[in-house]
Amino acid sequence: MTTAEAVLDRLVQEVESSGFGAHGIQVQIGDDVASHRWAPDVREEIHSLAKAVSVLAAGIAADEGAIALDAPVSVYLPDAPFGSGSENITLRHLLSMTSGVDFPWSATMMTDWPDLSSEFLSRASRGRVFQYSNASTYTAMRVLETRVGDIEEYVRLRLFVPLGFGDVTWQRCPNGFVLAGEGLALRTDEIARLGVLIRDRGMWGERRLVSTEWIDAMHTDWVDAGVNPGYTQYALSGWRGPRSAWRLHGANGQLILFVGDAVVTVTADDHFGADAFADTVVRVLED
Repeated sequence: MTTAEAVLDRLVQEVESSGFGAHGIQVQIGDDVASHRWAPDVREEIHSLAKAVSVLAAGIAADEGAIALDAPVSVYLPDAPFGSGSENITLRHLLSMTSGVDFPWSATMMTDWPDLSSEFLSRASRGRVFQYSNASTYTAMRVLETRVGDIEEYVRLRLFVPLGFGDVTWQRCPNGFVLAGEGLALRTDEIARLGVLIRDRGMWGERRLVSTEWIDAMHTDWVDAGVNPGYTQYALSGWRGPRSAWRLHGANGQLILFVGDAVVTVTADDHFGADAFADTVVRVLED
């Protein structure tokens, strides 16, 4: 039995004893891979894991010289209706949720205004204050689109095709732009490929897809995000913890957990059980 198989065996036991609503788990430690499913192997909405794809898209564009993450977005959207201080927001601020724009989540945010990005930028910035919002990632991809064209097509050629899922489509808002912070459906093993790319600091086999600078920023450029256990620090799409890990975390238990050379990918339908299960995964890996 490989180490990956041993870890998977313990995690399967934990799922079945705890009742956590997992759909699939894939464990990769080094080159060893083991997986298990409780539900059909179909593509499922990955929710906020899509924010990591948006970060990778921005990183690739920065590598190509198409955009600068630390330039004010007013450089790229000169005609936007900026609120007080919002003209100084950068792409990095948008992707790290530190724009300082007060914009709470709403299930109807994509249709509540004629243009969500214009509404977002029209509000005043309070400085580098953290607020988690899908509108922030959406606005970031609207900025990026001014430089690289359609985001779905851009990442398809540079990310999805090399990783082997080039037929993926990204859901769009009524104005035809990708949702950015959500709206992607992938299988567990496809999500795991994103995890391995990130673990390997932008390399996919012998090919570099994105520079190490942006991969490292996903889990080192921490900002204070509040006092909720497990949600106290955020970087470019990554959450710090649990324990020695960092993770990408989507609603309903979509997880990619990183501990050393181990990547554990979880798909699930159990929003409230996800934090406890993430802690279990890391505890098993650390043991």
